[in-house]
Amino acid sequence: MVKAGTHSPTNSHDVDLEALVNDMNSSLESLYSSCNTHTETAPLLHNSHVHTPHHGHAPHRKCKSVVVIDGSFLFLCNSVSLYRRLQEEQQQCRPSSLPAVINPFPELCTPTGSPILGLIHTTDNHIIKVYSEDGAGKVVEVPADMRARDVCQLLVYKSHCLDDNSWSLVEHHPLLGLERCLEDHELVVQVQASMTSDSKFLFRKNYAKYEFFRNPLNFFPEQMVAWCQVSNGSIPQSQLLQNFLNSSSCPEVQGFLYLKESGRKSWKRLSMFLRRSGLYYSTKGSSKEPRHLQLLSDLEDSSVFTVTTGRKLHNAPTDYQFCIKPSKVRSECKELRMLCAEDDQSRTCWMTAFRLLKYGILLYQNYKSPQQRKSPVSHFSTPVRSVSENSLVAMDFSGRTGRVIENPLEAQSAAVEEGQTWRKRGHRMNALGSPSLLHPSSLSSVIHRTQLWFHGRIIREESHKMIMQQGQVDGLFLLRDSQSNPKAFVLTLCHHQKIRHFQILPCEEEGQMLFSLDDGSTKFTDLIHLVEFYQLNRGVLPCKLKHPCTAVAL
Repeated sequence: MVKAGTHSPTNSHDVDLEALVNDMNSSLESLYSSCNTHTETAPLLHNSHVHTPHHGHAPHRKCKSVVVIDGSFLFLCNSVSLYRRLQEEQQQCRPSSLPAVINPFPELCTPTGSPILGLIHTTDNHIIKVYSEDGAGKVVEVPADMRARDVCQLLVYKSHCLDDNSWSLVEHHPLLGLERCLEDHELVVQVQASMTSDSKFLFRKNYAKYEFFRNPLNFFPEQMVAWCQVSNGSIPQSQLLQNFLNSSSCPEVQGFLYLKESGRKSWKRLSMFLRRSGLYYSTKGSSKEPRHLQLLSDLEDSSVFTVTTGRKLHNAPTDYQFCIKPSKVRSECKELRMLCAEDDQSRTCWMTAFRLLKYGILLYQNYKSPQQRKSPVSHFSTPVRSVSENSLVAMDFSGRTGRVIENPLEAQSAAVEEGQTWRKRGHRMNALGSPSLLHPSSLSSVIHRTQLWFHGRIIREESHKMIMQQGQVDGLFLLRDSQSNPKAFVLTLCHHQKIRHFQILPCEEEGQMLFSLDDGSTKFTDLIHLVEFYQLNRGVLPCKLKHPCTAVAL
């Protein structure tokens, strides 16, 4: 509301605002002196429009003006002190009418004078470096609340990889010879704080990260899992995972493990029990009595690692080593609990049970999260493509309509016929000529080198290492050059946690070089056709080819 002195009626007219402002800023002394002799009421500024009072007469020039700020109404006066105060109040009121847009030029504003800078959410970002299998590294800037899954999706986006939810961030300690895959919900910055300067993050595939949810029977032998309650009886296999995820239940993993004695290279075979409260060993045979159980390690502040240095360094009794490392321990080997299992299956059982008992329902949520993720996805994720094995069946398109081949013998015969069809296709290419600069036979001998599943001249031990690092799941495979036959190739395949090798031999037919995995029964013009065929048909293999063992370059 605006109160002023007596006004004489006059006709309303527009006021030159620019001339008024220039007149007010022309001379401070003139303004200050004039405020004692006479005052003049300024025009009304409302919503960026200038208006004058509609009273019909001009205001009396000798009256004393009163300036009132009411809502968005503002009077300009020729008092220097009041004018400056109004400017400050106007500056304070301005942010409420501005949209909350981040200042694109924060360096041009001071933190105290810029109202928009206060709206910026400042988070302390951290720099991490992630390495690929070939030793190349990529620097990534991550906030403090960024999870391991988010970092993997960011690297997938930057490296143009296929996001099939099997990528993992690996915590690697080269001096200790230890590594583990970070859980998807873990905060990367917190993990980095517990690492030494020589430790690093690796970016690699891990198909077995949640495989125990799909095939729990392969991970938990019945003789190793039991109830930790008064009532006797083993856990039903159908409720095995539910008992691990349910915090009110008390599953227990039991068996014999070798424990490396502190400060020595000798190992001692002990009966051990893994419970929610920690890992215990019995001081008297296989006794479970509380007075005979000694706590070896708790689960809350520890993590389970795979040993990568081999059995010779620690003089281990078997090749199936693993380690329990306290989170606060960086490089002190005395605090590490070096353990050794009798076979690979029991080691997998111990390590998987450790994760389940420590994280519980969080692992199941991580497993279900990619399946439940719908659009819109995060800004750095790529479209997810997946092929269900159940949707791949043998089909017969010889008639007018296709039909599913249910008879296994007929399906095998169709597979052989399909291989012959691919071979005839190669013959037609030779007859018509290839548009490539290379001869078709030369092209078929090198085209496979562009595929992610081909790893060139690596030795058998290196292929074993790669398969084990990326998870020993059924159908994990790679192709490599043969060491014994320079013209042949080897298919390395994992089945039932065992790694097998199949030699791919070249054979020449009518002047064309072909490749066969079954002594010439099914022949292919190149290795790409061979892999595509065995991805759809098992043939002579123990299982279909499902997961290519890849090594991405960052």
